[in-house]
Amino acid sequence: MKFSKALCALLLLSTPLTAQIPDSEYAARRSALAQKVGNGVVIALGSPEPEEDFLSFNQNSNFRYLTNFNEPNAALVMVVKNGAIAGSPLLFVEPSDPAREVWTGHRLGIPAVRTTLGMEGRDFATLRNVVDSVMTASGATVLYAVGNFGEEGRLTRDDQIIRSFASGGTAFKPANNEVANLRRVKTAAELDFIRRAVNISVTAQREAMRYIEPGMNEFEVQALIEYTFRRNGADRPSFSTIVGSGPNSTTLHYNADDRFIEPNDVIVMDIGASYRGYAADVTRTVPSSGTFSPAQRDIYLAVRAAQKAGEDAAKVNGPAGALSAAANASLDSSLTRLGLIEGVGASYDCGDRQCTQRSLYYMHGLGHGIGLDVHDPGAATGGNAPLVPGSAFTIEPGIYVRGNLLDIIPNTPKNQAMIAKIRPAVQKYANIGVRIEDDYIVTPTAVEWISRAPRELNEVEALMKEKWNGPSPRDPATVEAYRSTGRRVP
Repeated sequence: MKFSKALCALLLLSTPLTAQIPDSEYAARRSALAQKVGNGVVIALGSPEPEEDFLSFNQNSNFRYLTNFNEPNAALVMVVKNGAIAGSPLLFVEPSDPAREVWTGHRLGIPAVRTTLGMEGRDFATLRNVVDSVMTASGATVLYAVGNFGEEGRLTRDDQIIRSFASGGTAFKPANNEVANLRRVKTAAELDFIRRAVNISVTAQREAMRYIEPGMNEFEVQALIEYTFRRNGADRPSFSTIVGSGPNSTTLHYNADDRFIEPNDVIVMDIGASYRGYAADVTRTVPSSGTFSPAQRDIYLAVRAAQKAGEDAAKVNGPAGALSAAANASLDSSLTRLGLIEGVGASYDCGDRQCTQRSLYYMHGLGHGIGLDVHDPGAATGGNAPLVPGSAFTIEPGIYVRGNLLDIIPNTPKNQAMIAKIRPAVQKYANIGVRIEDDYIVTPTAVEWISRAPRELNEVEALMKEKWNGPSPRDPATVEAYRSTGRRVP
């Protein structure tokens, strides 16, 4: 993997681990993008105002990455010449309007852009006229755009804005991929925020393990998890909280969270806090009774073995694909031993092709990058890109034995023979779903496991035996982090 000089400078910034990412880092990101573009005008579009002012607003990740501006209806415009930004970047924002702010809350306003963010502020309403003027004055013929663009035949709001500029001799080129490539490797400050998000998520997992008992509803566990997030300084969940019990444990992205938990269930808790925009993603699977049954233990240990195999294969600058290969080999061995597949490498008829029998129970990738998005650009553990220092990613194998599995497999002679062999095991393990997911960062010397919630079977059972006496004390550092930036503690 090759890095631009601007990006290397960005990675080498000596950033203290504080409650904020400094403006100089955002400026370095913009410079790195300019170097990738070469020549032209760059426009990055922020997210629009929600349709109703009582709805939550979340800035899109690319715009936040480049500007650290978290208000709606904003845009960044830069003139780029020979790989460098010419003049000051322009940040278009909504003007401060006290009459409107009684509904929406305080807005930064145009004059404060320079003193707060180090760019030149402009009124968002003037965006089209200013871009036309900038294109003419600079002699640029290419408009590089960063935004939310739709597929052919489905125009988004950002498509419509950009098309209003792309006329005459102006060529339009999307630049989302260029920003994604910059986001693949995290700086020290970003890794600090990811660690904080992960630590909050680990605290929530521990709280939930102590709290769970049969008879509760899934939404009670969800409520405790999300309360723990906010209480400890998280912005919000980084994705919809998953608390899936019994048959719901076998649905990958189940998030209704409204079933009553029964005595012999396993519960998949796939959760993640967002801290200053940076996401965690930590999954634990626990027995509702506090003790795994023999069948539940079988599946749990098989998943944990696959995760360990993936971890053991993770090396600094090593190929990410080695992790998936190791985890898949482990799962094949375990599933064969448990009688859930006919043998290592066995396949079945899935439509007009052959699929691995492993995929009947494990149908997703081993992991993904984490950062400003919960599925962030970066080291996906199924790819061939190296695990370079600054990578942040997950490892999350799983086994999901759906109760209706044997009824939904295509009815072919080959599949009928397979079903006859695996039926007893499928019936034994029906409605048991297990996923174990952890977060990792790559340093110059090691691949570090950072989501240290209990995960060994005996550790989970031991924690679940502890009495829950209400929320754990908040980390004093959380209070200080909020006070230092003027933000209240939830």
